[in-house]
Amino acid sequence: MEGDPKESRPWLPALLWLAVLGPLFFLSYGFANWVTGLRENVPEVAFAWERHIPFWAWTIVPYWSTDLFYAVSVFLCRTRNELRTHVSRLIVVQLVCVTGFLAAPLQFGFERPVSEGFFGGLFDALMSFDKPFNQAPSLHIALITVLWARYARHFGGATMWLLRIWFVLMAVSTLTTYQHHFIDLPAGLWVGLLAMALFPEEGWAGRLARSRDPRRFALGAAYLAGGLICALAAYLMGGLGWLLAWPAAALVLVAGFYWYGQPGLFGKAGGAMAPAALSLVAPYVAGAWLSSRWFTRGQATAHEIAEGVWLGRFPSRSELAESGMASVVDVTAELPFAGRGVEYRSVPMLDLLAPGAEQLDAAVEAIEELSAERPTLVCCALGYSRSAAAVAAWLVATGRALSVDAAIEMIRARRPVIVLGATARRALTEWAAGRASR
Repeated sequence: MEGDPKESRPWLPALLWLAVLGPLFFLSYGFANWVTGLRENVPEVAFAWERHIPFWAWTIVPYWSTDLFYAVSVFLCRTRNELRTHVSRLIVVQLVCVTGFLAAPLQFGFERPVSEGFFGGLFDALMSFDKPFNQAPSLHIALITVLWARYARHFGGATMWLLRIWFVLMAVSTLTTYQHHFIDLPAGLWVGLLAMALFPEEGWAGRLARSRDPRRFALGAAYLAGGLICALAAYLMGGLGWLLAWPAAALVLVAGFYWYGQPGLFGKAGGAMAPAALSLVAPYVAGAWLSSRWFTRGQATAHEIAEGVWLGRFPSRSELAESGMASVVDVTAELPFAGRGVEYRSVPMLDLLAPGAEQLDAAVEAIEELSAERPTLVCCALGYSRSAAAVAAWLVATGRALSVDAAIEMIRARRPVIVLGATARRALTEWAAGRASR
């Protein structure tokens, strides 16, 4: 949402925000350094192969240049909305990274070679306020991630390719100036992507209402437990075991999505998931996809319920092409849709939670909108619950079933594997009563 095209570029707000961001950066960073410096036996996390990383004194130049790109970035923003999004991301990055520095302090453990001349002067300036702490997540990498996205919105062609090369140098310089160990880099990337996912360019307008199903707290706790188990395994295994930090972080995020009850946090719009959001939760998405294949193995992928409306599992691209479907109503929040050549509608719902009235209304509207594009597949991960609730609501709303119970029995007669428990039935019944009273 770029706002009014006639809106003047917000030079003054950008300058004022820079006057706030600069002190926030240096004061919070310095505070974390000072606190960690008071601790004893600050640990380090490094791989043995990192000792073979060369020290390139000249890369202090791209390392320092991050500050310049940071300052200029606020003036690139064309509208107040864009500036607000960018500043929000920068603040989130700062707060998350500094929290990480304070909660789990680490230090750089290798001795840095002495540098002289111009490059040595730059190192001396850096060391005047920087210490060997503030390691993971790398604030430098987190900021580069956010800055890359901002500059990519305003530059293209050869200019952007040159910027990409320089940004890569900025990222690599965290290793070749002996400022960070390797593990700090993916952690910083994760924080940058998190900030981008929390504050998408298009904003939060049009998101569906939050789920009120109380089961979201228990499910969120289960995902949190899974994340903590993965994190503990990563810590105990060390080495390549640190790869488990990614699924650990993904599961913790999904726990937050469930506690908040907002399917839109997966970043799915028009079938695609925002790259930042997908990167954050990719291990969970992969697990959800594999689960959908495993639990529906040996079953028919879909069944026709009534007049060209089919109910089934989330289709692969090949399955969709072979099925002959002309349209799809997708009620998953966690799986990106890759099909082509069909009319598509997305009504994201959280798995294992009863849909709300707004979601059921949206699903009914989507199925009806596609009446001229039959056959229509209504799908969720397994084709058992969310999609079954959506089709049941459509049957009731269009008079094809006289009650929720009748709709469920009609669906079960054609697709016996559906699972609509007491909570889902109650949600459908309350929705139907509310619809009848409108």
